[in-house]
Order: sequence, then structure tokens, then C-alpha cells
Amino acid sequence: MGMFTGKKGLILGVANDRSIAWAIAKTIMNEGGTCGFSHLPDRPDDDRQRNRRRVEKCLEGYDDKIGFLMPLNVQNDEEIASFMEKARQEFGTIDFLLHSIAFADRDDLRRDTIDTSRAGFQLAMDVSVYSLIAVACAAKDLFAEGASVCCMTYFGGEKCVPGYNVMGICKAALDATTRYLAYDLGPQGVKVNALSAGPLKTLAGTAAGVGDMLKLYEQIAPLGRNVTHDEVGRIGAFLLSDMSSGITGDIIHVDAGYHMMGSPGRMLDRLKDATG
Repeated sequence: MGMFTGKKGLILGVANDRSIAWAIAKTIMNEGGTCGFSHLPDRPDDDRQRNRRRVEKCLEGYDDKIGFLMPLNVQNDEEIASFMEKARQEFGTIDFLLHSIAFADRDDLRRDTIDTSRAGFQLAMDVSVYSLIAVACAAKDLFAEGASVCCMTYFGGEKCVPGYNVMGICKAALDATTRYLAYDLGPQGVKVNALSAGPLKTLAGTAAGVGDMLKLYEQIAPLGRNVTHDEVGRIGAFLLSDMSSGITGDIIHVDAGYHMMGSPGRMLDRLKDATG
């Protein structure tokens, strides 16, 4: 019997097999859970349905653990309502909801924060932050007693990480949203937490310049290495399980300890050795 045996819930944000959402979903299904998945809507002219096919490829071999797979545009309230209605039809109630969705226009990510466009700021906040409120609200009547919500954040919302720019502001807002939703849903026994992962090679990570960050974390993190998809997947599953029943409104870091450092640590020692 696994940690998620008899549990069912929703996974929003799998793009491909390198997605953090997939690492978490895979852990949940391996532990006996059943998941309903969203995928990015495909363009009407995309006969190959590339977004759907990428997620379907991930799901191969998990047929008995898949409740449904359907497109979801989190900027469209009607689509969110339809997605939750599908969840109601398939599951009745849900025990967990993973929100792993963020987006900013590449041009705005490349700009200094001070040069962020108004339209780009609104787009990034709508997709990356308001969508958590929207899906949690749409799901509030579906949550079983003791259900869990988890979203994906990053250290750039707590401290300035040059290059993360407007997305850092979005993550700060997402962190605050996590706390306020934890308060709102607390009377239902629903907990809401955020998982802050170190840099990983994902689609979003590539857009944010993860290559340089991987080198930096390896040098500064107390464990002297980067984290893996599997490590993040296990902690994400933990936050969505009954095992974390006493934790809500929190940010759990999975970054080999990088976030707690107040100086470059051993990296500074190496620099001293290199310069004599």
C-alpha cells in the first residue's frame, strides 16, 4: 500500500518529462494515487497536437492511474470551470491539487525589471499568480477533508536574483497568495503550501538561464551540489500527502541548502585559493 493509495487529485502544469510537475505526479502515481492532468491548449492549426502528445508520452505505462487529460487555459474562467466539472464527474472529490504554472513574455524576462512592459507585467501576474486563486476557488467545493494544495515558487521571490526580473515579482506575489489561501481554506481542513526548488533543467528553467545558476548553486549550496528532479518530486508529493498534515502557508525549500546561506561560503574560499 502506497502513500497515495485511494487518493485522487489534479496535476496542472506538466509540459514534458522534464517538468517538475511530472516528477511530482510520477511519485504520486507510483505511490498509488490517481491523477487528472491538464495540458497547454494546442493551436487550432496544430494537427499534431504537440502539447497534448508531450503529456501523453509521459503518461505511457500509467493507464490505471490516469483519471483524465484535457486542455486548460488558466486565463479562461469557463475552461477552469469545465476542468473542475470533469474532476467532479471522474473523482467526486479531490485530495490534492498541484499548481505548477508560470509564464512571462521572453522579451520581458530579458529586460531589466524597471523596463517591464505594462502588458507583460499583467500577463505574467495573471498566468503565474492569479491562476492559483482561480483554480483554488473553482476547486473549493471539491476538496475532501484534509486535502492539500501545492504551488511551485522560487527563491527569486524572496531575494533579488538578477536575470529573474519580473518573474521574481510574480513569485513574491505567489508566496503571499499561498499564505492567504492557506488562511481562507484552513476552516475546510485544506492546507496550502509552496515548494521552492533549486535550478533544474526544465523548459521554464532554460528560459530563465538555468545553466549559470546550476554552476552557482553547486559552488555555494552547503551540500555542494544541485538537487534532482526525483528529490523535488518526493518533497512535492510529501506536501500533497497526509504526511504533511500539520504544515500550511509555508514555503519548503529543496535547493541543497542554498537559500539559507548569507555569504558565498566555500566558494569564497576557492576564490581566495585561486587568487593566492
